[in-house]
Amino acid sequence: MRLSVLMAILFASVFAAVAPAPRAAAPIRVMLLDGANNHDWKATSPVIKRILDEAALFTTTTVTVDNADLNTFQPDWSLYGVVVLNYNTGIGGDAPEWLPETKRSFERYVSGGGGVVSVHAADNGFAKWPEFNEMIGVGGWGNRDERSGPYWYFKNDKIVTDTAPGRAGSHGARLPFQVVVRDGRHPITSGLPAAWMHHNDELYATLRGPGKNMTILATAYSDQTQRDEPILMALTYGTGRIFHTAEGHDVAAMSSIDFVATLQRGTEWAATGHVTQKVPAAIPADRNAVVYRADLLRMDPNLGRK
Repeated sequence: MRLSVLMAILFASVFAAVAPAPRAAAPIRVMLLDGANNHDWKATSPVIKRILDEAALFTTTTVTVDNADLNTFQPDWSLYGVVVLNYNTGIGGDAPEWLPETKRSFERYVSGGGGVVSVHAADNGFAKWPEFNEMIGVGGWGNRDERSGPYWYFKNDKIVTDTAPGRAGSHGARLPFQVVVRDGRHPITSGLPAAWMHHNDELYATLRGPGKNMTILATAYSDQTQRDEPILMALTYGTGRIFHTAEGHDVAAMSSIDFVATLQRGTEWAATGHVTQKVPAAIPADRNAVVYRADLLRMDPNLGRK
């Protein structure tokens, strides 16, 4: 752990001096949607925005929508190349829903080529909306069960679809865990190490859903289920692309260098179908080293209180 702290502080110091130079191409317009979540979106959305802005590829607009305002939430999705969801309206069976016309317009946006990024608890939401669950592939909580689709995981290095009955969604204590790449040919994971350590986070397990047009990019072994659970996924819905990361419970999790790199790469891919970014040198070759951004961790308003 001492090595990890030293590496994190070193990277945070060096990063400011080697921030990416501005790119000539027009920036990708990003909607960062928040305002409702069973997680602390007020703490994490500024971190997501900073991570995206640092890539010098995106211009990010935060759209904050309280559940009380859903009857007037009818955005023009076409203004954006990609929608990043740090958002859900709740995880109970009685969670409020978007207006039907808002749902239909979002479906048209994605099927017509719009990009989506689902961050952590975004996959807890909209359990009763079939098209949304097709977009994200798998989800948890929200009264999801075998009617929502099978469990998806890896066993003996092979993907398993498990139709056993049971509720969807679980996690253990927030701890570091190792992420293993399952598809290194995909633009998001191409060039990344075969495995790395992720900083303290909830390791989502027992996710289930239709898994249609879903590629599991990376998994993590859950001591709770004793199987390799999907952590990073890429999907298509019509001509639209979706990057689904189960990482990102809080600021500490988002400070992990792998979260930074995969969020930037996944957002670019969801918007364009390509990844032009180089693999950050700070991602360690040592698969047992935990590396996080101390500057991002200091953005946590709850730092020192936990």
